[in-house]
Amino acid sequence: MVKKIMPNKRLFTGLLCLAVVMVLAVGTVFSSAKASNVGLQNEAVTSNTSKTPKYIFMFIGDGMAAVQVNSAQIYKGINKHNQMSLKELNFQNFEAVGYQTTHDATSFVPDSASTATSLSSGFKTWSGTIGLKPIGNKSGNKQENIDSSKVPKTIAERLKAEKGMKVGIISTVTINHATPAAYYAHVASRNDYYSIAMQMAKSNFDYFGGGTINQPTGAKKDQKDAYEVMKENGYTIARTKKDILDLNSKSGKVYAVTPVVQDSGAMPYAIDNKAGDLTLADFVKKGIDVLDNEKGFFMMAESGKVDWAGHANDAKANIGDVLAFDNAIQAAIDFAHKHPDETLIIVTGDHETGGMTIGQATTGYDTAFELLDNQKMSYVAFDNLINDMKAKNPNLSFNKVLSVITEKFGLVNETTGDISRKGEPSYMTLELSDREMSKLKTAFAETMAAKPTDNEETDLLYGGYSPLSVTLTHILNNKAGIGWTSYSHTGVPVPVYATGVGAVLFNGAYENTDVYNKLVTITELK
Repeated sequence: MVKKIMPNKRLFTGLLCLAVVMVLAVGTVFSSAKASNVGLQNEAVTSNTSKTPKYIFMFIGDGMAAVQVNSAQIYKGINKHNQMSLKELNFQNFEAVGYQTTHDATSFVPDSASTATSLSSGFKTWSGTIGLKPIGNKSGNKQENIDSSKVPKTIAERLKAEKGMKVGIISTVTINHATPAAYYAHVASRNDYYSIAMQMAKSNFDYFGGGTINQPTGAKKDQKDAYEVMKENGYTIARTKKDILDLNSKSGKVYAVTPVVQDSGAMPYAIDNKAGDLTLADFVKKGIDVLDNEKGFFMMAESGKVDWAGHANDAKANIGDVLAFDNAIQAAIDFAHKHPDETLIIVTGDHETGGMTIGQATTGYDTAFELLDNQKMSYVAFDNLINDMKAKNPNLSFNKVLSVITEKFGLVNETTGDISRKGEPSYMTLELSDREMSKLKTAFAETMAAKPTDNEETDLLYGGYSPLSVTLTHILNNKAGIGWTSYSHTGVPVPVYATGVGAVLFNGAYENTDVYNKLVTITELK
């Protein structure tokens, strides 16, 4: 007979108590993990440095998500079998990498006004609204849909008011455009450019640089010139390259306006720059000179035409401005090497533009980014070229334009019938197929028409851009292995890169509003 073994009562009770304690402990860890995450990160910040950053660079690639960064890497890398490699951009060496979601109070496909507001001010608002909180449940960037009674302060406004830092705002597009405006203005509609310009003049920020002021005398051209208002508020307007390069920390409040203007008052695309033209990097370097002071500075620099190229589906112009953005960031990195314990650099985008993809239907699993080398100008510069040709010859022929296409984009039509080369896919050469030629001829006819076709089909084909130029970029992009899904923004997450004092806080996944919150934490604002 086997005697039934009974556990020791005390042992059983002890084990039970231990189990309960362990369950409670584990439960406490899991339940507090999210709450303590910020605390742990803050401890890491404290252990990294005993002081807050004195110099803060905030770089925003408008319309730049991971695919735009990766496309620039591929273009500068090697695309040969068994030698495939990417060219690393300088900010990809930063010690902190995270990503932020970009939706706003209106949509999961946001605009620049709302996303820049989230980055600068830490809250979600309507698409089209800058620096003001939404109320009610009616969609729309109208006065009645925002709370004007409590105007929140941006990170730039707070650092200037509470820390005495100097502030600089730079953009390759117009300086009262949505993204730069989100750091100094508060308006129901981003289209109220004159009001934004007036707030810029009264901001008391120390340095503005890059693009011109959009609608400086108002939408009806009946208002006092915004440049004159800037001067009345103590700003020096520097318009020539020499005057801009002569600026320094003793220049006072300044607005350095690009001497070379391309479309809608913006700086030229990098692909269209001539030798000696000022670049985004030049405006960042000059900003460092102007903002130099004992209390430090906050600088926001935007590469705005990454977004514009994305809207137009021009991959070469897009990549060119990402690489120019990389050069501008290098100026901050060089500065940080001289101030390693005092500098924080953040690089991110506000949203993605164009639905850019690496890989598309006709190229399958192949890419041929080297074909983009044959594009010599942006879609804007090509539009201007064709418009000049039309003005001189209203009866301009397609064959005449085809020779210009070959010169500026490398595309040729030298065979009869569809092309076929043994061992080489026809869609990855510069040779135009019958299908592509047909598309170009149709687009040329639309471009030359006194009254272009206005219907759903042409809207989807051309997105409101010149039919010929957008068809050209689509053909060349597709041959290279690049696709587009939109002429607008998309809702994909955007990477965040950071280095320097407090950079560790930017690791992980979070909403775009947390970029502001993390800066508040790092700078110890109340």
